[in-house]
Amino acid sequence: MERTGKLVNIGFGNFVVADRIIAIVNPNSAPMKRLREEAKEAHRLIDATQGRKTRSIIITDSNHVILTAIQTETIAQRFLSDVTKLKDEENE
Repeated sequence: MERTGKLVNIGFGNFVVADRIIAIVNPNSAPMKRLREEAKEAHRLIDATQGRKTRSIIITDSNHVILTAIQTETIAQRFLSDVTKLKDEENE
């Protein structure tokens, strides 16, 4: 798999490489709260909320857990928009 280096804006000047994202999930369920705690204990938690409420969790292929203050749907739209642009560029 070729890495393109496309970035997804996760808010407040923070970005994640699109190819590294495995899942974008809602943080309110008990399993996601456990995931957050386990990542924190294992020093794999990245808090990109800038002190705001966590509204989504991004899981990467390196097993890092990223907390963001942007809604899950918004990040998913940004991710899909970037993937669509990339495919359009490849087809030209």
